[in-house]
Amino acid sequence: MPHPNETKRITKTSLYSWVLFRNIHLQLIVIGVIVVTVSMRVLPLEMQKRIINEAIGMKDLPALYLYCGLYIGAVTLAGVLKYVINLMQNYIGEKTLMTVRERLYEHLLSLPVQFYRRTSPGNVISYIITEFIPVATFIGQAVAVPAVNILTFFAMAAYMIHLNPVIGLISITLYPLELILLPRIQKYFRRANRRRIKHTQRLSGLVGEAVTGVHEVHSNASIPLEKQRFKKVLLKLYKATLMQNALRFGIKFVNNFFMSLGPFILFLIGGYYAIQGHFDVGAIVAFLSAYEKLYDPWKELMEFWQVYQDSSVRYKQIMRAFDHAPEFAQAVEGREPYHLDNDIEVRDLSFVVGGNIKLLDRVSLTVKGGEHVALVGFSGSGKSTLALCIAQLYKYTGGSVLVGGREVSELTKPDISHNLGMVAQHPFIFDGTVRDNLLYSCRSLSMQGGGCTDSGEEPDLDTLIKLTQQVGLFTDILAFALRTRLGSEEENPGLREIIVASRREFQLGETGMFADVAEHIEFFDPAAYSRYMTVAENIAFGAPIKDEFDPEHLHLHPRFMEFLESHGLMAHLTVLGETLARVVTDELGPEPPHEAFAKCPIPEAYYPEYLKVANRLDSGEPLNALENGLILRLALGFVPGLHRQVDLDKGFANRVVNSRRDFVALAELAFPDGFSFFQPDRYIESLNIQDNILFGRVRADSPGAEDEINHRIMQALIMQGALEAVAEIGLAFEVGSMGDRLSGGQRQKIALARTFLKNPPVLILDEATAALDNKSQGRVQNIITSNLKGKSTVLAVIHRLDMLPHYDKVVVLKAGKIVEQGPYQELLDKKGALYTLIHGREE
Repeated sequence: MPHPNETKRITKTSLYSWVLFRNIHLQLIVIGVIVVTVSMRVLPLEMQKRIINEAIGMKDLPALYLYCGLYIGAVTLAGVLKYVINLMQNYIGEKTLMTVRERLYEHLLSLPVQFYRRTSPGNVISYIITEFIPVATFIGQAVAVPAVNILTFFAMAAYMIHLNPVIGLISITLYPLELILLPRIQKYFRRANRRRIKHTQRLSGLVGEAVTGVHEVHSNASIPLEKQRFKKVLLKLYKATLMQNALRFGIKFVNNFFMSLGPFILFLIGGYYAIQGHFDVGAIVAFLSAYEKLYDPWKELMEFWQVYQDSSVRYKQIMRAFDHAPEFAQAVEGREPYHLDNDIEVRDLSFVVGGNIKLLDRVSLTVKGGEHVALVGFSGSGKSTLALCIAQLYKYTGGSVLVGGREVSELTKPDISHNLGMVAQHPFIFDGTVRDNLLYSCRSLSMQGGGCTDSGEEPDLDTLIKLTQQVGLFTDILAFALRTRLGSEEENPGLREIIVASRREFQLGETGMFADVAEHIEFFDPAAYSRYMTVAENIAFGAPIKDEFDPEHLHLHPRFMEFLESHGLMAHLTVLGETLARVVTDELGPEPPHEAFAKCPIPEAYYPEYLKVANRLDSGEPLNALENGLILRLALGFVPGLHRQVDLDKGFANRVVNSRRDFVALAELAFPDGFSFFQPDRYIESLNIQDNILFGRVRADSPGAEDEINHRIMQALIMQGALEAVAEIGLAFEVGSMGDRLSGGQRQKIALARTFLKNPPVLILDEATAALDNKSQGRVQNIITSNLKGKSTVLAVIHRLDMLPHYDKVVVLKAGKIVEQGPYQELLDKKGALYTLIHGREE
């Protein structure tokens, strides 16, 4: 029989219900270990009494050895068993927490889209990650801590009464007084804790909101405003935390006070009995030890009670925040997902929000299977809302939407996934590789029993290349690969030799087959200074392999510094670095925008430090060693072809070229594995694939040249049979969190490609090409028209009205209603709503 927690919605479960969830046998083992542990805690007390009274008092050496051995054995075993109990507590708590988080995460993803429009991402992250930590602690301790401490309390109390009933009973009666006082303080502590959690969540949400909307913050220069909002909530959190800690310290004070009363009673009454000869010294020592151990379980139970209160408050708040039922069934039961016809019927569809705001008002629309329909209208007309209702992302409040004769609101998510694909205006890209994102829909479909291929396997490399070429993404994938350094030979067998072979045609320059792009490349020449290499690369005529020679550390290397001094380069580098620091900081000012660092020799992260250095230079103050290092680092990283702020002295450039041979000799002798030198017949490990193939760098003063050069590189790779291997590298490019390493156009191309890979019967495009340039938009539209017309039903929200002639039907919406629909030319001839939308006037 399944556990109730397996069938209930997770937000309806209680905290205690997880204590025994799949853990009963482990909890029973824990209790067994606890019983043995408590026995081992009592035995040392008896040994203390016997050591003093019998062994020492009777001067019995064998008894001393025996009792001391039993004492240390019991103490050691009790410690080991306590360690085992802690490990089992931790295992139970973390294992259950993993299950709870997994179930809650699944529930979160099933919640309506509208829920996330009013819920801060920061709060969701805080709830599922941070706020659950005390819950794991409580679940792990829920059986073990009460059991071990209650048993220990009664065992110690029984032993104290055994030693002296009067003193034992008096000592134990102190605890009811503490039981009356402590709960009152803890009541206020819980209130303070709830306030602290509330303000922590608000602060987390505020930080998440500011980070997510950092572009808006920067564009409005609203850092002071955000700081003010942050400080206001931070102050409330500060006060709530102070109050909570004050109450926590009060609880500790009460505990410590009552703990001190026990020895007082023992010394007063026990001393009297000892003087009267009714209580021996060994019994006093054992009694005192027992009393101290009697307090330990009480203290741990109080701490456990606080853990329970804290985790209980957190658990209830978390579950209350997410206690919403999914709008649609998340899984099919007792059948396979439907494979529906691709006709769409919309009847009297309404979508009302905020009480009585009608975003859609009795919309009716018929789309035949394979028909392509464009939705147009001014902003706020309801076209995107209509698309989202058909895609089951919004639950409509009235009317009906039928896909293949089935009501959309009654279909499960797998039914929708098998029959419909959607590309949004701002598609989401997940952290991972380009390949991971392209195959996202396919992998999800395969987990539901479907797939993007007839065999159910993932699309092969040829399919990915073909489709990414169609949407214009392949050139980006190739660019990702060309900017990558190769991994080990095992990862890329034979590719180094192929790259060197491809290089030869480019090295022929204007006499080779790629002569048309030769003028846009600055080839590596050992006899000439390269304007597209750093000063450090020019000196070495190579690139670093070890970290100690990279741009972050090279200026700190003593042998390199000696080389610069001995060859007369240091003085000019110092002047160059100081000039760059002054000129760049004067040009950019105190707070330059992020975009200003695109072709800046100073990295954005180091700019504040260089600003201070420039100010010291302007004031005539001498620089310290660290600042001189920054100046040298800046000069060594200077690339004349990119950094146009300062001209490079020709005499210095000649000295650099003349020093190369000496540097190579020094490197081969002093640090043979430090640099990879530029040799035309060898692969250069420290350079990316593009620089290796070209054996040079693309000139920055040639707009559009890089795309043309990449096209020629692709031809060279095809000739060498290596295009697929390089494409694999590009597909493995890590796109970053939320695709932040991609442009908006690249994100849309990935979203389009992954939906086209799925090849759904119904395709919904919500301004899916808005971030693409005109050429790319035309390419995508050509794919839709050529490959999908008559096969897949396409419903597209259109922002470029010149694309409308490609569609079978145009639907014009205004204020949530369809005002006209029909073929493009027919609507234009009517000179109605569409004509007005296009020409801006009505005739």
